[in-house]
Amino acid sequence: MSAPRFFCDAPLSASARIALPDALAHHALRVLRLRAGESVILFNGQGGEYPAVLEVEGKAGFAQLGAFEPREAELAGRITLVQGLPSGDKMDWVVEKAVELGAARVCPIAAQRSVLQLSGPRLDKRVAHWQRIAQSAAEQCGRNRLMTVDAPVTLADWLALPADGLRLLCHPDADTDLAGQLHATPGLASLTLLVGPEGGWSDKELAEAREAGVQAVRFGPRVLRTETAGLALIAAASALLGW
Repeated sequence: MSAPRFFCDAPLSASARIALPDALAHHALRVLRLRAGESVILFNGQGGEYPAVLEVEGKAGFAQLGAFEPREAELAGRITLVQGLPSGDKMDWVVEKAVELGAARVCPIAAQRSVLQLSGPRLDKRVAHWQRIAQSAAEQCGRNRLMTVDAPVTLADWLALPADGLRLLCHPDADTDLAGQLHATPGLASLTLLVGPEGGWSDKELAEAREAGVQAVRFGPRVLRTETAGLALIAAASALLGW
């Protein structure tokens, strides 16, 4: 059985002895009931990882780090998922699985047809919740870099940001399919995939995306749920691009 992996938001260096942050120590010692002398793996999101041995002093936890291991589990290119906010807790699922599939960033969009609308303290709390999900998913799936989860913005605000690589919007009536568009863009290093909420993008949002140079692509003959579509696109694009 492989050693438990933990994200540690602290400087890490080979052969160092570090005090574990309170939340990490509580999870390791109280929740997982790990004991002194057990092996763990720590990473701080900056790449690579450190094998370590747990040490316990009272209620405090420490780790004796071993040699740095430059292991990575990232895709060969960068994928960003721009996800129209779905209803309920579906975004939790999207964030978790996007991490597992290798996405570098998730940008939630407060779309015109999004049922879920967030603001103020409720918004801050939900974004922090998604970031914790991304951290836990990275620990579980073996990634040593954290996927970024942005605070929700409107599609117009997102489109006003600097463009990065190829940007594709999933639409059932598009003239070109995903594979055709990817094959027509050799040497791609960065890909952004846009998926609407349950009711899809509004006509106004589609026009804004088109004017900003976002290209529409179709993806198969079936209609996928919003929480399925983006993840399926990530997996398909990764395979088609050989990432």
